[in-house]
Amino acid sequence: FVKVNLGGISSSIFESEMFGHKKGAFTDAHMDRIGRFAKADKGTIFLDEVGELSLKSQVDFLRVLETKEFRRLGGTKVIKVDTRIIAATNRNLEAAVKQGDFREDLYYRLNVVPIHLPPLRERAEDVPLLVNRYLIAFATQYRREPKEVSRDAMRLLRLYAWPGNIRQLRNLMERLVVTVKDATIQPEHLPEDIQASKEDARTMLVSSCALLFCFHW
Repeated sequence: FVKVNLGGISSSIFESEMFGHKKGAFTDAHMDRIGRFAKADKGTIFLDEVGELSLKSQVDFLRVLETKEFRRLGGTKVIKVDTRIIAATNRNLEAAVKQGDFREDLYYRLNVVPIHLPPLRERAEDVPLLVNRYLIAFATQYRREPKEVSRDAMRLLRLYAWPGNIRQLRNLMERLVVTVKDATIQPEHLPEDIQASKEDARTMLVSSCALLFCFHW
């Protein structure tokens, strides 16, 4: 299982990162490198933030998806791989296609088995489970006594829209474990925006949803 954050890979190094390169293919290529696709052969490659790919990288990516083969930069040997691809994005790719920011053919090539992952604000019942999980994990990491969350504080956490989704909740739990000295987390320990949570907050704040595309060559 190979994970790749495409949002952190520029178009200038996309081919090297994904397909690999031969020694001497470019400046600083001091040795052969195996790309991410080759590493995921007979397995799965997870492409996070696929919506952030540049148009040039989309062309290179589509070519590999269509032919199921590639060459390393500076190489002549054709490499074939058998890889399951899972791609995720928090962007509306249909809108990106209409705006010309995402290739239509690549979108339909990826959109084989779409899976909609609702944002955390639509899964309030998951908040207590995640809160307790992270409180225990960070208490162990920082060698602190496990903390509890008061009923009122948990109510605010459930009402909050979580625009940063689970990552935001996780970071908050880490902060609370480190900074709160009391054994029980109260509403006053929470950030002001969470303390101000209202019943209609979920419909007022906009948060990104995730869309997964999964298929096997």
